Amino acid sequence: MEFLIISGLSGAGKSAVIKDVEDMGYYAVDNMPVALIPAFADLYVRSSIRDRQPYERVALVTDVRAGQTFDALFESLELIRAINCEYKILFVESTPAAILLRYKETRRRHPLRQDGETLLQAIEREIALLAPVRERADFIIDTSDITHAQRREHLNGLFSAAGKRRLVVTVTSFGFKYGLPSESDLVFDVRFLPNPYHIAELRSFSGLDAPVQEFIDRWPQTQEFCSRLNDMIRFLLPLYQEEGKSGLAIAVGCTGGRHRSVRIAKALYDELSENGHYVVLTHRDIGRDPKRSAS
Repeated sequence: MEFLIISGLSGAGKSAVIKDVEDMGYYAVDNMPVALIPAFADLYVRSSIRDRQPYERVALVTDVRAGQTFDALFESLELIRAINCEYKILFVESTPAAILLRYKETRRRHPLRQDGETLLQAIEREIALLAPVRERADFIIDTSDITHAQRREHLNGLFSAAGKRRLVVTVTSFGFKYGLPSESDLVFDVRFLPNPYHIAELRSFSGLDAPVQEFIDRWPQTQEFCSRLNDMIRFLLPLYQEEGKSGLAIAVGCTGGRHRSVRIAKALYDELSENGHYVVLTHRDIGRDPKRSAS
């Protein structure tokens, strides 16, 4: 029997994730106290054997917060392994900016926020508090800049009951001026390409628009770079999959993340998708003000 332990930051979307994996065939339980995990696993195994229940996979959401220790969580997980239950940890996170926005929209109180503390301070303290769990995670999903459909697609690639798990490739465009995307495995800098930002009639467009794409694609260095990039990624993907990697995060950056990186990321996404790979595409900084981003 397989257990999926879902943890992560408050406001990152753990409750949405548990609903998604439930739709993929998991028996799902939200807000499971750490101390009850071994007893639940033992009871579930016994009842499954007795009643021949069809569920072979169980997903539990658990939070480790103030007053609890990480040793208790990891000890509980080792106890369920002792009764022949394998487990994986999925850590759900978002950027502080995304979590701030979600709390402001819902007007909920952060569960760790103390009197006299700002919301951002509570978020940053939780990030530090959960660092040991994140380090032990088998899978990490960042929900900052993906839609509900993209999140489900990503999770489906990791945990769908149908067939063998595939390597999920995430391609993200970004602007270097706003920092590197978290969890980038491979980062490519395309600031060497001619910049549409300096063409007045192109500045307001993005790399998803035909005029910008035509401008970027016409340069020989663009064609050669994309050809070499595609060759390298095609070479690497089977090796990463053979090594057991479940996800590969590829980041493509330019100055502002609106023109060149968006175009190259989209071209890479199209290339990988057409060759049967499981790919999620996000454009982190495409919505930034083009007047302030020399992208």
